[in-house]
Amino acid sequence: MSVSEELHVIGRPLVEAQLTHPTVAGIARGDLPERVFRSWLEQDHLFLLDYVRVFSRLAWQAPDGHLGDLVDLAHATFHEELNLHRSLSAAFGADLDGAAKGPACAAYTTFLLDSAAVYSDGLAALYPCMWGYSTLGGLLAEDPPEEPRYRAWVDTYADPGFAELTGRIAVMIDEAAPDPDRARRLFTEGMTHELAFWDVP
Repeated sequence: MSVSEELHVIGRPLVEAQLTHPTVAGIARGDLPERVFRSWLEQDHLFLLDYVRVFSRLAWQAPDGHLGDLVDLAHATFHEELNLHRSLSAAFGADLDGAAKGPACAAYTTFLLDSAAVYSDGLAALYPCMWGYSTLGGLLAEDPPEEPRYRAWVDTYADPGFAELTGRIAVMIDEAAPDPDRARRLFTEGMTHELAFWDVP
């Protein structure tokens, strides 16, 4: 079993735990209070700005065969995923410019930026976000919410193109040959941050 396959085995029950979180369950039903999702959008916007910085920090260290992927991921996150947030934020009245990081966002971004000081560590640490959302989106898309704004959010992360990008990161992790124990620890810590992130301020 490859390192990335081991991470998937570790991660699946942690994704299942996210499905039962009140915020995720509310999105799945389409009845999450708007103020909660508005706060989540503000926090995730701040998170994604730092996620772009993580990709950029890793790109500086990347082997030639990974460089283009990390540049593409930084570009896609900044232009495509953040555009989704801007659109949804307008629909929910979120204040992206005035938002400040809550404790969960600050802890998660610090963990990611610190981990990115070492190339293989950074890949393992960032993988929970991409793999977790791709897996979560696929599960939620099996019975998507009727509310169109929440449906749009689910569709974004259930998109096959997003799954393809996630799969590329898995290959890059295996090619980077991280210490398996360290990769498992960092991935698990990242998944723990993912769950905590749903506790919006």
